Amino acid sequence: MENALLIGLSRQVALGRELDVIANNMANVTTNGFKARALRFREYLMPVASAESFPRPDRQLSYVIDAGTPLDTRAGAIEHTGNPLDVAIKGDAFLAVQTPAGERYTRNGSLEINPQGQLVTSDGHAVLGDNGPITFTPQEGAFSIAPDGTMSSDQGQRGKLRLVRFDNPQGLRNEGANLFSSAAQAQPAGSTSRLQSGAVERSNVKPVIEMSRLIEVNRSYTSVATMIGRMDELRRTAISRLADNG
Repeated sequence: MENALLIGLSRQVALGRELDVIANNMANVTTNGFKARALRFREYLMPVASAESFPRPDRQLSYVIDAGTPLDTRAGAIEHTGNPLDVAIKGDAFLAVQTPAGERYTRNGSLEINPQGQLVTSDGHAVLGDNGPITFTPQEGAFSIAPDGTMSSDQGQRGKLRLVRFDNPQGLRNEGANLFSSAAQAQPAGSTSRLQSGAVERSNVKPVIEMSRLIEVNRSYTSVATMIGRMDELRRTAISRLADNG
């Protein structure tokens, strides 16, 4: 009975984690460049060490554990905005940005110029060029971004957006505010990725699918919770009857 409760609890913990992942995806349906995550499970057998020499050998029990949250790297839909500072990334590259915590990476191509004349994301992080942050004077206008990332104004070129890629995108860690960090060194994107000016990449979250998953996981969670409750009630009833007979 205890084993059944523990197995059910392992499943309930995993489902609770999946609900967190789905909720985060749903919260970012309208976030530019957001990449959804899923949850993988794997079987964990116990006991690891077993005794086979007894008349009744140890029986292996199958638990459920969280095996990670892989990143969905598929591109989101491209939406045309007409804003010359907006860029959509075509390919597997990321924009490099400067944050108080250090260099981070994003697919959020909704860019603007802050009061200090720096090119920043919609969250206020300075967008990095090949030679650091890109800045403009108050007199400049007619901004444009070429497919290779070259940033220009009516007074000439002002820098080139630094596009980077990763050999293993699954190693990227979410840092909040639609940013990623990586323990691995970022590589120059080169010609593998291009920019489309006047457009942004939307979130790749599919709301209908996520809602279906949410309903399914909620039902499974409720079912497991009901089973655990019944098993616990059965155990208490058994203990009570044994006490009465004693």
